[in-house]
Amino acid sequence: MITLNADTMRAIAPRNSGARGRQQATIIDAIGPVLQTTCADYGIDTALRLAHFLAQICHESDGFCTTQEYATGDAYEGRADLGNTQHGDGPRFKGRGLIQLTGRANYGRYGNLLQLDLVGNPSLAAEPATSLLIACAFWKQQGLDAFADADDILTITRRINGGLNGIDDRRARLTAAKSALGLTGDPTETPTIRRGDSGAGVVRLQNLLRSIGYPLTADGDFGPTTDEAVRQFQTSKGLAADGLVGPATWSALGASASG
Repeated sequence: MITLNADTMRAIAPRNSGARGRQQATIIDAIGPVLQTTCADYGIDTALRLAHFLAQICHESDGFCTTQEYATGDAYEGRADLGNTQHGDGPRFKGRGLIQLTGRANYGRYGNLLQLDLVGNPSLAAEPATSLLIACAFWKQQGLDAFADADDILTITRRINGGLNGIDDRRARLTAAKSALGLTGDPTETPTIRRGDSGAGVVRLQNLLRSIGYPLTADGDFGPTTDEAVRQFQTSKGLAADGLVGPATWSALGASASG
């Protein structure tokens, strides 16, 4: 089982000192205790989904150092496309949250989704636990799990950012997140693995099975669904259907995927 807490966030974020470091620690310590349950509530619950989610929110929050944009929000004043139709809406509804919520319309939309009065109390969106809820709701609304399952950082970044701003740091955060969650190693390796294992070898196994028609998510966790797919494949190839993926099963998978 994947364990998420403040230490997970610290392993992903760049290190900071001084006032910036203290602010980062405050945010991480507030989110850490609710990170696992909140992500699970929104179906962000596999190693690969979590790696992409945590990498993106880490980048968007300047390394977990802020839950609101540093600018005043004056640039958003009068932006009808953001629903900023009243005087002062620009600063009032400037970007807040781990994935920054911007504009009266978006505060209203996500306030309704979360049953929170974000329009009446915009600063609530910057509270760490609430900022995590907003980020999870945004992730779900945008259907980003599907792109995380495909390890597609570019599409996820475009859906969040509108472009590829900060892609180098997003990649660095993703590498750190994968390491923290055990998704490391050579993606072409063929270790002997079984149910309960996780990591790059499991991702390779799942992708090979997916390529020949098994409906799996390449999440890096060798759970019951992957185990059943392995046993079905082994049976179809006349191998011992023991769920143990060793040299014979790897060889058969490679031949099937390339055939």
